[in-house]
Amino acid sequence: MAEPKTKYDRQLRIWGEQGQAALEKASICLLNCGPTGSETLKNLVLGGIGSITVVDGSKVENGDLGNNYMVMFTVSESSLGQSKAKCVCAYLQELNDAVKAKFIEEHPLTLIETNPSFFSQFTLVIATQLVEDSMVKLDRICRNANVMLIFARSYGLSGFVRTSVKEHTVIESKPDHFLDDLRLNNPWPELKRLTENIDFDTSDPVAHKHIPYILILVKMAEDWAKAHGGRLPSTRDEKREFKELLKTKTIAMDEDNYKEAIEASFKVFAPRGISSNLKRILDDPCSEVESGSSDFWVMVAALKEFIANEGGGEAPLEGSIPDMTSSTELYINLQKLYQAKAEADYLAVEKRVRDILKNVGRDSYSISKAVIKSFCKNARKLTVCRFKLIEEEFNSPILPEMQKYLTDEEYSAMDDDISRLKTTAVSLLSDLGCNGSTLTEDLINEMCRYGAAELHAVAAYIGGVASQEVIKLITKQFVPMTGTFIFNGIDHKSQLLSL
Repeated sequence: MAEPKTKYDRQLRIWGEQGQAALEKASICLLNCGPTGSETLKNLVLGGIGSITVVDGSKVENGDLGNNYMVMFTVSESSLGQSKAKCVCAYLQELNDAVKAKFIEEHPLTLIETNPSFFSQFTLVIATQLVEDSMVKLDRICRNANVMLIFARSYGLSGFVRTSVKEHTVIESKPDHFLDDLRLNNPWPELKRLTENIDFDTSDPVAHKHIPYILILVKMAEDWAKAHGGRLPSTRDEKREFKELLKTKTIAMDEDNYKEAIEASFKVFAPRGISSNLKRILDDPCSEVESGSSDFWVMVAALKEFIANEGGGEAPLEGSIPDMTSSTELYINLQKLYQAKAEADYLAVEKRVRDILKNVGRDSYSISKAVIKSFCKNARKLTVCRFKLIEEEFNSPILPEMQKYLTDEEYSAMDDDISRLKTTAVSLLSDLGCNGSTLTEDLINEMCRYGAAELHAVAAYIGGVASQEVIKLITKQFVPMTGTFIFNGIDHKSQLLSL
């Protein structure tokens, strides 16, 4: 066996040791181990999930040997009739022997109806290929047990993934693009003093071209504010004028630091204070904490107090600076300055967290320093996701009419299916205010032709998306999809339908 740090090296670089530890503690339950469910679980087993329980009461059939790789590699034609859950579980165990794996030969629908408490033992449930009734019931069960739930289904050349959780809070949201926290237009006293000690008019060309662009922009922003009644550039013309002013400060063509300052000047124009998203979180009713509040909301309450007091309207400083043209001495001094400010902010927030915990009757040290430090570093990027019950989506006035067509047992031929599906789809589009005549005959024919089959290529894709969402929920890193993800394999397109 490889050492965990070697074995999971690549993913550790993405979600770190804390994220990996969360995965290794997680307990996952899979309902139905057809191609979609098996592919979802395969990705999680390879990633080092703690334990898996496969629930499926069906037996291996001829069709499984052609569309489910987890079965193909563990049974032969002579083994038809074996437990499908057992075969899939055996294959998954071979992929990673560090994962605890077990199977239950039971139909998921039976468990949902007769033993709802069964699901409370898991961190997360992955429910695949369930019908509407069972989805609604399982959703209620998992909500009441505070168990995360992901629905996934592949249907011929289409499929969907849907997450259902009461509330999901994210500290390390890791957005693709986010403005560096440099406080160029709102420097704290130590950064101001460092800037004041720099000779920006030095005649020494070497010294001049090694002034970090952070200090250049802090100085220029301050000079602009003094000349414009304390305000910063806001209009397009003013921003252009600010950049032109920067260009006049260069004394040579090869001054990369001033080029960097011009390119980064947009960071000066960012508004001071906190974002509207963070304000919504601070104003959320959950920020009024009590003994049963989650660690996240306790830290939000502390953050709210910090911003109103020590922070002076700002969130804790992140403490990191980007690479830039600079003398080694100035860069190190600047780096230490940002790190010291971030540490001071963290200590102030930590003290408030400890006080709040004590006030609500909890252990003052029940939230670790590492968690509080991560919270402070990512305070500007906090995210709270809330998901509707699946029942709310199904409670539509047009659904009964659709269900009447879909459950009418008098129809069985494909031609009749095509006619019924088209009638239902056109009616649905009309009720939604869309033009039903734009629906092509080919699309209707294709939907009926593949008749609920789980094609392995589509199942693998849907399984990949579902497992990605599982990892987001368990590691509490990155922001999960807050809607129903639809994949259209006919046109190779996907769509996220927002809740």
